[in-house]
Amino acid sequence: MLAMPRLWSATIESHRRDVREAILDATVGLVETHGLRGVTMSQIAAATGIGRATLYKYFPDVETILIAWHERQIDAHLRQLRQLASHGADPLTCLEAVLAAYALIRHQTARDHHGTDLSGLVHHGEHVGKAEAQLSQLVAGLIADAASAGKIRNDVASPELAAYALHALSAAAELKSPEAVHRLAAVTLAGLRPA
Repeated sequence: MLAMPRLWSATIESHRRDVREAILDATVGLVETHGLRGVTMSQIAAATGIGRATLYKYFPDVETILIAWHERQIDAHLRQLRQLASHGADPLTCLEAVLAAYALIRHQTARDHHGTDLSGLVHHGEHVGKAEAQLSQLVAGLIADAASAGKIRNDVASPELAAYALHALSAAAELKSPEAVHRLAAVTLAGLRPA
């Protein structure tokens, strides 16, 4: 159980943010321990160190909490990929870094949620569609930049190549080791290079 102090932070807004984050973290921890169907709002309130009435002011049910947690995870992954995309002047190096990181994210996420119902619950909805569109746009932009530099094939439109790369790298979820993930990323990148 997380012991939360009475005054979590200096402002009401930061306090609310801290409470929300604590709720998300406690819920995921409980799901990992008890399974998706074994978690109640009472358990979440106790694990967070808040009253049930307070918990219901933030979230109406466990599913809504888990979807909010998933949105937070997706946002963190997108920030990480955007940061990699903006490092360095060479567009191919940036593309390679983003594709490798995306493959590792897919691999690690699958490992983290293996044997739970969590993936089936949270991997749908509007937040997932928006994130996929943002990711596709990011990768297509990197591909277009690398194609302009002559380092990626230009006989196929960059959005189509982005779809190919992201679809190929989704197989990283099924791989057994990070080394296999790196090989998959290298093969995928090779498919993007000029003939």
